Amino acid sequence: MSRSSTPPSDQHGTPRPPHTPDPPEPSRAPEPSRAPEPSRAPETPDVPETLDTLDSRPEPDGPETQGGKDARTAVTVFVALGANLVIALAKAIGGVFAGSPALLSEAAHSVADSLNEVFLLASLKRSKRAPDEQHPFGYGKERYFWALLAAVGIFVMGGCFSFFQGAEALSAGSSEDHSGYLVGLGVLGLALIAEGSSLVRALFQVRGHAREAGRGMAAELRRGDDPTLRTVLAEDSTACLGVVFALLGMWLHMVTGEVVYEATASFLIGALLVYVAYRLARESRGQLIGEAIDPVQRRELRRFLEGQPEIDTVTSLLTMRLGNDSTLVAARVDLFPGLDSEEVEEVLVRVKTAMAEIWPHADQIFLDVTDASARDRAKAREDRQALDETVAAVEREDRGA
Repeated sequence: MSRSSTPPSDQHGTPRPPHTPDPPEPSRAPEPSRAPEPSRAPETPDVPETLDTLDSRPEPDGPETQGGKDARTAVTVFVALGANLVIALAKAIGGVFAGSPALLSEAAHSVADSLNEVFLLASLKRSKRAPDEQHPFGYGKERYFWALLAAVGIFVMGGCFSFFQGAEALSAGSSEDHSGYLVGLGVLGLALIAEGSSLVRALFQVRGHAREAGRGMAAELRRGDDPTLRTVLAEDSTACLGVVFALLGMWLHMVTGEVVYEATASFLIGALLVYVAYRLARESRGQLIGEAIDPVQRRELRRFLEGQPEIDTVTSLLTMRLGNDSTLVAARVDLFPGLDSEEVEEVLVRVKTAMAEIWPHADQIFLDVTDASARDRAKAREDRQALDETVAAVEREDRGA
């Protein structure tokens, strides 16, 4: 789902066309098959009006657009994987040749990144599997699971090994020969170029997503839907910064002869990797547990439902992201009195159809008709006010970014 401006209030324009076919009895004859759906025909002018008003929304093509994003993300991951494999080999050879703990830490960093990119490629494929009996809502959350594994890999293989290398360098002292350090510095220079090119590609893709969503890059990084892309960007950013740390540590070690500089570089690389792993794991945890969609989108959904002529009160609205292109929406609504059972069914079908057309990612929609009590109405007003305040805070944050 994507963000738009406030949903239109002209949903009231044709409130009762679905019931105009009711007086003639023949219109009810085909009711058992539900094939003609007479209620949808009069409503068609209303849905295009809504879609026209929301024409500025990104991703109007739904799954096709998401498929294109997945293809671009896969290319980004492949580029990062190729760069990391070459760099890991070069760093390992250079580290052994130079006896540099900082360079060996960077080699472990690149190995961890390479393994994580394999995880992310697996997530792109496995998350697209069709729903089945055991997983009726699909496999969209596979992405969050594999992103969590990638975070664990960064922590264990990158962060812990870097701390080990730093501690070993301090205990070994400064007896190593510096003759191979020029080779090591050259390897790190080439690594910085390769890692930088991968980072630039990831940044370009994030900028494209941010432009489509109508927000800044900082906001896209905070609230973007693709954990795979965020993981690649985090890996490339930390890889570039880690190479800079290693370069400084090795150079200062060569100039001063003090191994503490290189050991400090290893510790800094380890701390950086542990922090990134923590952030990625925290995001994946929230998504695996079950995370609501963006508050702006929740307000759009609520306003759309409240704008329907047959709906009196939206007593509750629950959402959960099931994947990058799948969202569950469950709402309890109180209808105005005077509708018979057939009219209620027609209203629910029409509303769900319109929601699915406006928000293609809302592929699991459940509407429950209930009688709202005075307490329910008061709580609905409180929820609406709290949601408006949350959206205002998000918009202020986006403008600040």
